[in-house]
Amino acid sequence: MEINFTNQDRAEVLTQALPYIRKYNGSVVVIKYGGNAMINETLKQQVMEDIVLLWLIGVKVVLVHGGGPEISDAMDMLGKKPVFIDGLRVTDSETMEIVQMVLAGKVNKNLVNLLEVNGGKAMGISGIDGRLIEAKPKKEVLGFVGKITKINIEPVIDLLEKGYIPVISTIGCDKDGNTYNINGDTAAAYIAGAIGAERLIMMTDIAGILRNKDDPSTLITSLTVDEAEMLAESEIISGGMIPKVNCCVEAIERGVKNVVIMDGRISHSILMELLTDEGAGTLVTGNN
Repeated sequence: MEINFTNQDRAEVLTQALPYIRKYNGSVVVIKYGGNAMINETLKQQVMEDIVLLWLIGVKVVLVHGGGPEISDAMDMLGKKPVFIDGLRVTDSETMEIVQMVLAGKVNKNLVNLLEVNGGKAMGISGIDGRLIEAKPKKEVLGFVGKITKINIEPVIDLLEKGYIPVISTIGCDKDGNTYNINGDTAAAYIAGAIGAERLIMMTDIAGILRNKDDPSTLITSLTVDEAEMLAESEIISGGMIPKVNCCVEAIERGVKNVVIMDGRISHSILMELLTDEGAGTLVTGNN
């Protein structure tokens, strides 16, 4: 069904967005990008458009990306079978080379290119650059899967001050030159905290935190850190949502004002979250 959207309607939408444009102008927003929104080319284009629009209205956007499916595809092409323990990819030295090649090379540069094509000014870096993400082994059985020990945020600040959209692939390093595969959600939380972001947006493949995981209508639109921990204890928050909520709590404890878990499969969900009254997904805040 075709919707007639007049110039007056467009002007009304822009007027309603004005308070939010004013609120976020000059603020830092970190977006963790992955999942279906990264695989679907139409959604990817819309995400890039959203980011460039925010950048054009003065929001300092930092894009932190994953690339799990692309890594698995590359491993398959090279005849290497992915192995996971507790949802984490076992990363031997050969797999780490593939991770670095795919994340810091293919995925990162493709996103930078898309942002530039859509009118943005972007610069791609990895956690190795400027020793942005320092790490150590998380568990011996996982190989080169890293636990973050320190964030050196200066490279990101430098890029923001020069007007770039930093695009960050989540690879860490240690003082001995070893590189590590870092969980993207965790890296986004630490980076957002280190830079004192106004908001961290975590794009997922579900609507947000649900009271009933099988019923999207049970979306919880907002909750505090304490309420989130209570929901985890009562197992309303369970499975794969637990580490995401833990990252929300981590980010807030590290100084991020609030975090949103939202459905990246919805068109222009970033703009809906930041520039409309209704927002999108679940907003997690500090305790009052």
